[in-house]
Amino acid sequence: MATNHPLNIVILAAGMGKRMHSNLPKVLHTLAGRPLLAHVLQAARALSPAKIIVVTGHEATLLREAVAAPDVVFVNQSPQLGTGHAVQQALPELAAGGKTLVLLGDVPLIQPKTLQPLIDGPVNHVSVMTAMLTDPTGYGRIVRDARKKVKCVVEHKDATRAQHKICEINTGIFCYPTARLGKWLGQLKPDNAQKEYYITDVLPMALKDKVPVEGVVCGDAAQVEGVNNRAQLAQLERVHQQRLATRLLEQGVAIADPARFDVRGDMTCGHDVAIDVGCIFEGKVTLGDRVRIGAHCVLRDINIAADTIIEPFSHLTQAKIGANCRIGPYTRIRPGTQLADEVHIGNFVEVKASDIGHGTKASHLTYIGDSTVGRNVNVGAGTITCNYDGANKHRTVIEDDVFIGSDTQLVAPVTVRRGATIGAGATVTREAPANQLTLSRAKQLSVPGWKRPVKIKKEG
Repeated sequence: MATNHPLNIVILAAGMGKRMHSNLPKVLHTLAGRPLLAHVLQAARALSPAKIIVVTGHEATLLREAVAAPDVVFVNQSPQLGTGHAVQQALPELAAGGKTLVLLGDVPLIQPKTLQPLIDGPVNHVSVMTAMLTDPTGYGRIVRDARKKVKCVVEHKDATRAQHKICEINTGIFCYPTARLGKWLGQLKPDNAQKEYYITDVLPMALKDKVPVEGVVCGDAAQVEGVNNRAQLAQLERVHQQRLATRLLEQGVAIADPARFDVRGDMTCGHDVAIDVGCIFEGKVTLGDRVRIGAHCVLRDINIAADTIIEPFSHLTQAKIGANCRIGPYTRIRPGTQLADEVHIGNFVEVKASDIGHGTKASHLTYIGDSTVGRNVNVGAGTITCNYDGANKHRTVIEDDVFIGSDTQLVAPVTVRRGATIGAGATVTREAPANQLTLSRAKQLSVPGWKRPVKIKKEG
């Protein structure tokens, strides 16, 4: 979406956000798993600007560390004396000529296509984005003249009773001719109830200089809603998630209840994918054709091949899952895991940093960590790979066609050779040879006359 003239984008992100009741800067609170400011930066980058300048203030160091990138320049506003004062701090960093677009770091749903009309007009025009609200309380009002041209913006606290009835509001998003902006900002005065320098006061200056001011109405009010408190953040979260769900539904994904669905990253789905209620998808998630995700699963940075079923209450993180697998319920797949096709990882099984071969099964109550497991292995209930010696991790190798009995401990580093059988209750500390039964049981004893302890009754 490149423009035909140089474009600067200034993002205002200096505010503390007192109504968030948090030590975290307001723009670092998250929506869909990412800071509010990160969403605005994404929209800004899509416009191919010559420069992006972020104005910081409260907890500036923390904010810079959170969103640092080679294409972002940071300037600090201290003290914070209003929006006009904030843009003044960015003036030395602006690329000469063209336009300067001012965005707000706490307006996360703004889209590039919505901003495009502001920057497409003549380079010597001023543009302001507006919106129509049924309840405009708290917002600055757009005052138009008899010809419906923008005359000025009046902040809510400075507005007259008649102006309070105006439903067209200032969104805080402006586009100015860069060449004129410095002069106008230098003329700002804090003649208002807040004793601050308002960027909106530039509009009358532009009109006085016979520079046209265009009001661009945004038809989607949610895109220009700001976050001032946690209630508003929660509301925008649901708006955003509903829109993501609608997009997936339109692509053919079966979502049981869009109101109980969260994507906190990027999600790609094949044909006939089905997702039950309460699922959370974080990072980069790819679901192949006919994948089914059961209720209340959490998937983070996962690639799942076709026809795999994830049963309810399973947590999968940074792993690759093959086709026709059966996972869960109550399974935990941890980072660095790769499952081949037709693997079954059942209830209360945890797998970490392991490669599991085709057709292998670990149906219940098992821990497999730092392991290489071959094809067609059966791992009995209660089996544990003892991969940690208190200081270092060690690897377990289980070759093809192995049968491991229940309640087995494999003390790494150890190898179980092809076709071996490990008897139930074994503790394996040395290599188990191929095609043999390996046991490590003590002699079974029965104690005659032994009596089960009886609970002692407490006096009183």
